[in-house]
Amino acid sequence: MITELAVERVEFTCGSCWHRWSVDYDVQRSTDGHGDEWEYFYRDNTPVPSPYTLEGAPPCVHCGRRWVGRLVARRPVPLPGGADAPRSPVPGDGSHRPERHDAPMLPADAHSQPEAAPGRSSG
Repeated sequence: MITELAVERVEFTCGSCWHRWSVDYDVQRSTDGHGDEWEYFYRDNTPVPSPYTLEGAPPCVHCGRRWVGRLVARRPVPLPGGADAPRSPVPGDGSHRPERHDAPMLPADAHSQPEAAPGRSSG
């Protein structure tokens, strides 16, 4: 059962060339039938390993090294079904907001990137 949804902005700083960048991840937290909690990470609708591990960290675009990310911002996404949440019926004929099917993907790295630290080159 999904217990939490969120968008997490993760910042990476390459310890080799000091390039900094950030990526937004969709995160799902769930509990399995044994009571164990699990996290699932997605980047641009694709499942990926945790960016908080070396395996899941994207390589630096300048030197290819991998450095574990750190959480810099987070936005919880409400789970459906709240009693006070307004809802809208979706007609079965497919006429409700059909443009959503053709809307361009909002890439995980489409936001402004961090400024270079003073005294350090951004790559």
